[in-house]
Amino acid sequence: MHILGIDPGLQITGFGVVDMDGPQLRYVASGTIKTTHLDKKDLPGRLKVLFDGVREVVQRYQPEVASVEIVFVNVNPQATLLLGQARGACVTALVSTDLAVAEYTALQMKKAVAGYGKAGKAEVQQMVMRLLKLPSLPGKDAADALGLAITHAHVGTAMARLAQASEAGGKMGGNYRAGRSR
Repeated sequence: MHILGIDPGLQITGFGVVDMDGPQLRYVASGTIKTTHLDKKDLPGRLKVLFDGVREVVQRYQPEVASVEIVFVNVNPQATLLLGQARGACVTALVSTDLAVAEYTALQMKKAVAGYGKAGKAEVQQMVMRLLKLPSLPGKDAADALGLAITHAHVGTAMARLAQASEAGGKMGGNYRAGRSR
């Protein structure tokens, strides 16, 4: 199964594609979508570049699912809003291609990849390189995107197994009993 990871950014958005075959992960591709060639004041134009770029990545690599980083609230509210808009363009591009989208925080990705939620960019790059047996370090944005794909490969599989187990328990009259949702 091809899994696409997206690390949204208004200037540079990272993408990474991994193939999961059982417990094995294999590197497929990674890179960045850049808006730095456009005027910083041209927000609509930059969002279009991100939207079109993500759709092009989906078309080229044909992933079956995508994972995107959840935006954290920054000290600078304006920067947070701009990053949120970039993320929105990326998520919209993904769902417009009918892809299922999973979302993870940077802390969740770092924990899944490096074993430590406050790991630095260099540590994430090193672990992504090791986990995917890459010959050299991926760029920072691509490494984060690959990390999101790796996270989904591990977490998404576990969550699917839990869902199947709870469905089977309900159908087979097991000990599982649904709780309240509120």
